[in-house]
Amino acid sequence: MYFHQKKWFVLTVFMLVFIVNEPAFAQCAMCKSNLEMARNNGGTAVGNTLNNGILYLLALPYLIATVFGVIYYRNYRLKKTKNNPSL
Repeated sequence: MYFHQKKWFVLTVFMLVFIVNEPAFAQCAMCKSNLEMARNNGGTAVGNTLNNGILYLLALPYLIATVFGVIYYRNYRLKKTKNNPSL
């Protein structure tokens, strides 16, 4: 029963994080100056490209931490079941 409740909790948190979100429009000073220069020169696709790059750089550390967390959790569960075969 505990696993079922945990599964629904994780699913609910996942839905809240990825469905209910606010767009972020913040950039660093250098990015902002590049965008303003590109806008003055008539470039429009530069802003979308910079925003996508910022989101990529934001997501990568969380992805790496998640991968290491899953590996650690699997090894932990494997050791636990070897020490106590009744689980």
